[in-house]
Amino acid sequence: MPAGAITLFHLRGIRIGVDYSWFVVLFLIILWLSGFYREVLGTGQDAIGPYVLALVSALLFFGSILLHELGHAVVAIRNGIGISGITLWMFGGVARLERDSDSPGTEFKIAIAGPAVTAAIVVVCVGAGLLLSGDEFREAALTEEGADTSGLAAVISWLATINLLVLIFNLVPAFPLDGGRIARAVAWWRTGDRASATRFAAMLGRGFAYLLIALGAFLLVQGLVVSGLWLAVIGFILNAAARGAVAQSEVTRRIEGVSVGDVMDREPVAIPERLSVEQALDEFFLRYQWPWFPVIDASAGFAGLLDRGTAEEVPEPERSMRTVGEILARDEGSLTIRDDAPLEAVLGNEALRRLGALVAIDRDGRLSGVITADAVGRALREPVPGVPGAG
Repeated sequence: MPAGAITLFHLRGIRIGVDYSWFVVLFLIILWLSGFYREVLGTGQDAIGPYVLALVSALLFFGSILLHELGHAVVAIRNGIGISGITLWMFGGVARLERDSDSPGTEFKIAIAGPAVTAAIVVVCVGAGLLLSGDEFREAALTEEGADTSGLAAVISWLATINLLVLIFNLVPAFPLDGGRIARAVAWWRTGDRASATRFAAMLGRGFAYLLIALGAFLLVQGLVVSGLWLAVIGFILNAAARGAVAQSEVTRRIEGVSVGDVMDREPVAIPERLSVEQALDEFFLRYQWPWFPVIDASAGFAGLLDRGTAEEVPEPERSMRTVGEILARDEGSLTIRDDAPLEAVLGNEALRRLGALVAIDRDGRLSGVITADAVGRALREPVPGVPGAG
């Protein structure tokens, strides 16, 4: 998760979290919607109902954003691309892919998955609203003050409308929006060059960003401070993201064709899980002075990690009787990477940043090496020996 993100829960191994800015936007949406529901339902200032509906609507909205990002995540995982997590923040949500797409077809499928989910939400909301409320839903959709409509119809109507706006905005062909990723996929398919396609989509993204900034400045001059600042900030963020995408594309180009196995240490020091904690401290931690070691089972399969602090927490009288396997941190998939995976897959990996290295395993789950952050950095700076075209 990014710095400042709070993990809410895990869904099929994907960490779902929220940035602190999300709480600010949640409060603002509830404040705005409470007034909206008072107008639609024709209630007084002291009524609690509009606040309850506003809270429910805000949570449902962010739930729909999460479903949008999960759409991207599911398709990415089905195409062999890992997801390090999904974060909800003040401008929506982002699914963090562990590596870029390897073909224009994959890029297109991942990009279109989110809008497809949002479109489905719009259709379901409209269908449910018309089925359950009929004319009430139509009145709520028109947001007429004092409309003869129920709270349920008003919530469904607002949810359909806001998701329709999200869908339209996301389909704008401006990178890194989903529409921009679709444009990149098409350009990549036509040219066969991912880097040039990224530059083209980023150019569209920066143009759209400047348009938003200009529109925001215009609204500020007109006295619409909140709307103007909001659009301007979105423009600046999109512009920065588009520039970052070009830089990331250049990094990816430099290590194209390089795998984890090409740069990893093929002779890692590992602790057998049957070893006593006392032996691990004496023969490994004191000898090598490393903060952690991979642990292997009897068949050389990777079992987990043991860090020095965990070993030293075991009381001295018990260290000779307890084994490493009893106290190690078991692998949940975040500590390892396949040795035949592209090097690009480790870029931005949270465990690599936290531990300084990742454990490389073969297709059978056996320990085959360790790839360090320093090794990744060297591969980015200079050609990898023995890999044609790298660098």
